[in-house]
Amino acid sequence: MRSLIMCLMLATASMTVATVASALPAQATTDVHEAPVPIHYRTAKIEGLEIFYREAGPADAPVVLLLHGFPTSSHMFRNLIPLLADRYHVIAPDYPGYGQSESPDRSKFAYTFGGVANIVDKLLDHLAVKSYAMYVMDYGAPVGYRLALKHPERISALIIQNGNAYDEGLKEFWDPIKTYWSDGAEKSREALSGLVTLETTKFQYTDGMEDVSRISPDNWVHDQALLDRPGNKDIQLDMLYDYRTNVPLYPDFQNFFRERKPPTLIVWGKNDYIFPEAGAHPYLKDLPDAEIHILNSGHFLLEEKLDVVAPLINDFLDRNIGKK
Repeated sequence: MRSLIMCLMLATASMTVATVASALPAQATTDVHEAPVPIHYRTAKIEGLEIFYREAGPADAPVVLLLHGFPTSSHMFRNLIPLLADRYHVIAPDYPGYGQSESPDRSKFAYTFGGVANIVDKLLDHLAVKSYAMYVMDYGAPVGYRLALKHPERISALIIQNGNAYDEGLKEFWDPIKTYWSDGAEKSREALSGLVTLETTKFQYTDGMEDVSRISPDNWVHDQALLDRPGNKDIQLDMLYDYRTNVPLYPDFQNFFRERKPPTLIVWGKNDYIFPEAGAHPYLKDLPDAEIHILNSGHFLLEEKLDVVAPLINDFLDRNIGKK
């Protein structure tokens, strides 16, 4: 009798489970939440320097290179990377003197845009990357465009976010910097010291934002801690002085746009005081087919409008470089 009762109980339990399972929607019987794409934090020895980079996504997928601005690092892409890396091989380096990359003394490494572009180029060679779309922002624009001049055939697409290549984009923010460019004087250099202070770093993240409550204070705390490292102030002032070497290259950058006409997406925070909206529209003279979106935001657009920008980028990439 005991055996019979046990058999009946087991049969009833099996029927109950089967009945419940059949009543559920098909997707409810499996885990519908995809695991996040893992991000790898790596370093490579490039030209004798330890260069840090973030890497994610399928190794055989089209490459998307993310080039950061001042005063940050690949940290600015921490939230974007997982949203691209399900379909793309994403690489985001830190330049020498920025983020987690080595910061050699100025006597051992010349902090110039040409030098930084060379390091990124050598890193891509190290990773055997022969073709890539570029997301360029702020300093990332002249770094990326220098790569484009060196290897125009490697650029599969451009995503431009508040990164300048036209005289129209250098407005009043740049006036004291232009003074330093013209005289190279110590007084003019020291006048720029405020650009590496916490007040200015926070300003870059908050000024012009539609909703400042969406901007994590971790940003300026993180960046300022790195800016405050011994010797880093002079590294940044060296880079600001060398920015003058990018301006004579603007015609070459523009010629690259006209001749190669890479698929281009422009996403721009219209309230950016550093690289204002006036610098966005001239791109259309040389890239008339570019897609342009001017958003009500500031300099670090991804911090406030990631939910808007990421779908635009994914759609753009899928149409232009995605696997067919």
